[in-house]
Parts: sequence; C-alpha cells; structure tokens
Amino acid sequence: MNSSIFPAAADRGQVSVCMAAYNGAAHIEEQVASILPQLAHGDELVIVDDASTDDTAKILEALEDPRIRVIRSAVNRGYVRTFEAALAASTGEYVFLSDQDDVWLPGRVDAMVAELGHADVVASNFGYFGQKPRRIESLRLRSADSGRRWANLLMLWIGVRPYYGCAMAFRGEVRNLILPFPAFLTETHDQWIALVGNLRGSMAHLEANTLDRRLHDNNTTPKKARSLLLILRSRIMLVRAFAVALTRMRRLRSVPRP
Repeated sequence: MNSSIFPAAADRGQVSVCMAAYNGAAHIEEQVASILPQLAHGDELVIVDDASTDDTAKILEALEDPRIRVIRSAVNRGYVRTFEAALAASTGEYVFLSDQDDVWLPGRVDAMVAELGHADVVASNFGYFGQKPRRIESLRLRSADSGRRWANLLMLWIGVRPYYGCAMAFRGEVRNLILPFPAFLTETHDQWIALVGNLRGSMAHLEANTLDRRLHDNNTTPKKARSLLLILRSRIMLVRAFAVALTRMRRLRSVPRP
C-alpha cells in the first residue's frame, strides 16, 4: 500500500496501537480495518500473535500495510505477557491498547490523544454488541472523577471502576513506570496501568464511547461471578501492584535529571 496516501503524524506525535492476538481469525480483520483509517503515516499497529493455532497469522500476513508490524510468539504466554510484549515493542509518543475483536469508532485516536495532552493515562467508555453485557460491565466512567485519584484507586481495588485495557491509552514517557508488568501480575494488566495513572495524579476519564466491544463466548473477561477465593487473590495482587508502583515512582524521583 502506498504510504503517501496517509496524513503525516508530525503535528500530533506518533501513535502506537498495541494488540494481543490469539486465535482471532473470526474478527481480527474487521478490528484492524476500524483502526487503520485513524492512523497516520509514521504511526504503527504492533500485533503480537500469541502462537495462534488458527488462521490469525495468515490473515495478518495478507494485510499489506507499512504501518502494521506483526511479532509472532513461538509459545503461548497468555494475554497479559502478550500485551506486555506489544507495549515493549512500541515506539510511539502515544500508546493505545487494542483487543483483537472489537470495533473502533471514528475519531477515537484524536479524542484520546487530546486527553493525553493533559494526562498520562486515559480511559474511555464504550458500547457493546454481540451479547448483552452484565450489570457490572455496564458501569460508566465520569470525567468529573478524573482527578479523584484516591477514590479511583479505592474503587479500582473494590472492582467497580470500569478500567478496560481495550479503552485505554497512555503517554509513551510513562512506559518506564508501566513496564515491565510486575512478575506476579497474571490478570488485570489494564487495572495496573490505571493504578499507575491514578497514583501519579494524571488520569483522564473520557465519557464518550470510543469503541464498540464485542461480547462473545471467548472473551477473556469472566462471564460469571467469581468465587470469593479468586476475588481475594485478585485484591491481594492489586495491593502488591500498588506497592510496586509506589516503589518505581520513588526510585525515578530519586534519579537526578541530566
């Protein structure tokens, strides 16, 4: 594809979209088609394929676009480590997370980049299609809560602040806080990123829907209520993540600027 047809990204800075893919042959092409029109020349779509066993890799290879960069994993590592690998491979000033089976709405990139003009991390609202969302999945973010970091952190820990990775982006300059993910993090990488943004007092909530999230039987988000034991483990993991984030921020503040 001729890259000269894309607008230049120089004015707003380079955008990196990071996608974790696994056996996504049914929907990934539609998702990519909703993303590419919003990317400029110099932007990138980094897709890490987590050792898919279907035609995902073949579909991605057929997408001849210079902005797409596909990284194939030799072994299946799970979605958390796959997203970590995609974020680590990104180079953009603005870093977006993307699931393989949603549909981005027009104007998503511009709206979220505008929010990142005054915040390190942004999370938006979104719509649903395919299946009916559960009540907890219908919770919405309010822009008025953006600066209420301690309330946000408490609600995040309880599990009722709707921070979803598919609806998040962050400034590239906070990669060194977000990456690497804590080694014990086996789920909720999105809540980890929101935790970092809120601890820094630099979280933005975008009330508009910026994508439609596809609900189907293979979503990684649990469909049923979790057991008390699993909920307890998850809360403990977030407490540990909170401690890691605090340590990283203190360490960076202690490093003298050149």
